[in-house]
Amino acid sequence: MSDMLTIGDRELTSRLFIGSGKYSSNAVIPAVMEASGAQVITVAVRRVDPEAGQENILAHVPKSAILMPNTSGARTAQEAVRIARLARAAGCGDWVKIEVINDNRYLLPDNFETVKATEILAAEGFTVLCYMSPDLAAGRRMVEAGAAAVMPLGAPIGTNRGLKTREMVRIMIEELDVPIVVDAGIGRPSEACEAMEMGAAAVLVNTAVASAADPVGMARAFGRAVAAGREAWLAGPGAVSELARASSPLTGFLGE
Repeated sequence: MSDMLTIGDRELTSRLFIGSGKYSSNAVIPAVMEASGAQVITVAVRRVDPEAGQENILAHVPKSAILMPNTSGARTAQEAVRIARLARAAGCGDWVKIEVINDNRYLLPDNFETVKATEILAAEGFTVLCYMSPDLAAGRRMVEAGAAAVMPLGAPIGTNRGLKTREMVRIMIEELDVPIVVDAGIGRPSEACEAMEMGAAAVLVNTAVASAADPVGMARAFGRAVAAGREAWLAGPGAVSELARASSPLTGFLGE
């Protein structure tokens, strides 16, 4: 059965997106991508230096991957727009993950500024994916502004705390008609699997893989977990009950 994920004008077979920060060496990125099966990788534009040769992170991104520059470092919509335009001018394509963060303690995204940046960049032909604090009203405004997907966080970025926002993410999955990509906070493959079982379209992980003792092995585990969660969602999980329900008839006991 075909089960493609469509975002913008691209169709994806993998529902795992990979981040490119925090690795001990950029040289491990190709092996991480191959082991995970991921087709999309996000890169902070401020880390891209075309003049840096082999130290340029783009030199380690597989040619077949879809590059999704992000606007990490932006504190306002205007800064995010400027970063996205610089990425396009540098040859990074039209996909962009908008990150607007002006909270230095928890690094929570500014949904209001993200909506403004989305409206501008979508009108300029970018495929916009919005990193956001889970909020249905803000998600609707991002979709109305032209977002191709929204990316609610599972927990504060880099924490590996898991899917702490599951109820808000669940509501967004039910109510929005664009792909929901759970981003940030996912620390273990089982948590990625849970997000997919809930009906998320995809999951993005970075710290969980980059900080693992064996990043390539962890990337492989995440790839399998995301695929398993998706397959379970497609299969339709059974109903949850407060009371016990026997799986065999409660009749025909010995002696009756």
